Amino acid sequence: MVSTKTQIAGFEFDNCLMNAAGVACMTIEELEGVKNSAAGTFVTKTATLDFRQGNTEPRYQDIPLGSINSMGLPNNGLDYYLDYLLDLQEKEPNRTFFLSLVGMSPEETHTILKKVQESEFRGLTELNLSCPNVPGKPQIAYDFETTDRILAEVFDYFTKPLGIKLPPYFDIVHFDQAAAIFNKYPLKFVNCVNSIGNGLYIEDESVVIRPKNGFGGIGGEYIKPTALANVHAFYQRLNPQIQIIGTGGVLTGRDAFEHILCGASMVQVGTTLHKEGVGAFDRITNELKTIMEEKGYESLEDFRGKLRYID
Repeated sequence: MVSTKTQIAGFEFDNCLMNAAGVACMTIEELEGVKNSAAGTFVTKTATLDFRQGNTEPRYQDIPLGSINSMGLPNNGLDYYLDYLLDLQEKEPNRTFFLSLVGMSPEETHTILKKVQESEFRGLTELNLSCPNVPGKPQIAYDFETTDRILAEVFDYFTKPLGIKLPPYFDIVHFDQAAAIFNKYPLKFVNCVNSIGNGLYIEDESVVIRPKNGFGGIGGEYIKPTALANVHAFYQRLNPQIQIIGTGGVLTGRDAFEHILCGASMVQVGTTLHKEGVGAFDRITNELKTIMEEKGYESLEDFRGKLRYID
């Protein structure tokens, strides 16, 4: 019997697939749609302390091999998602969900995390260190000194299961440096990767999104090789207790299979979910199971992280 069950931080999930933060997760109605699909769980829209409108429209565009966006963190504010999750965990105590959050400053990040720490939330928290689409705000995870300092401050008070969402890294030395920092802390997971920041897509003679004169995060098929490289590089370098969520370029069961082969314990779907809807989870799951059956794998652990090299 082939199974796509998995676990993160000791929490079990019936399926390794879930949405990526930013897709099908802005409203409770969207989150309910993912919850009631074939996905194993969901992650909320990345929440700031208060409601954010985000960048001006048009700020998202499907393009031939993926997508480009400059959303600017639109969300309904921390309380909207936290209250929903607190209610949900009472109604469905046997399921676990992810709360994604970020502060617009280090001080706001701590305010948010302390509020989660003091709440009754029993799920997994994801701190987004990688949003490339807020004008004037850098991606924190590219600043190793700041990342180290924030994590040190966070783990002085935060005792609940915490992971971080990362931008893509492109240099082997940066994998080494980032992993050395992450291994200092009791992180439960890293999420590799967010969109590749500040790409540019042109139709005729014009950009296709308004913010930042058309510069935006690239997702979809374009980024799968980069995503797989990040998943595997961190799988090789991180302490075993820090698990990996693979995100980027998941259109098919084969794509999900490759993320797991590179070391991912869960796989998030973003651009494909936006284009296809929640039915994508059922299709991708069935395709993944077919591959596993053909190869004689009964569970994800039979092949997770077992990427082969050429001698």
